[in-house]
Amino acid sequence: MSSEVYARIRQNPRFAELVAKRTRFAATLATIVFVVFYAFILLVAFAPALIGKRLFDGSNWTFGVVAGLLQFIVFWVLTLVYVRRANGEFDDLNQEIIKTAWEAKK
Repeated sequence: MSSEVYARIRQNPRFAELVAKRTRFAATLATIVFVVFYAFILLVAFAPALIGKRLFDGSNWTFGVVAGLLQFIVFWVLTLVYVRRANGEFDDLNQEIIKTAWEAKK
């Protein structure tokens, strides 16, 4: 792409909308990841008895193991949510912006 096309893309108000939406969405997901991760770390640091508590008598599974595994599930789900939105809404908006910039060049 030429410099003219890039300039048209940057001047397009839909581009600013795309950047703002994507930034807000990524920041929200990142915040969720940090909260979940650091909540687990704080739980380990300040409630080791709870982390070591067995789920039921005779079980080898502890609350800490389950909480750790649930973190991965949460992270995978958040990744799926991001990929679906990125491949859907964000890519559609991106293609619209590029198409508009190329049409203006002609």
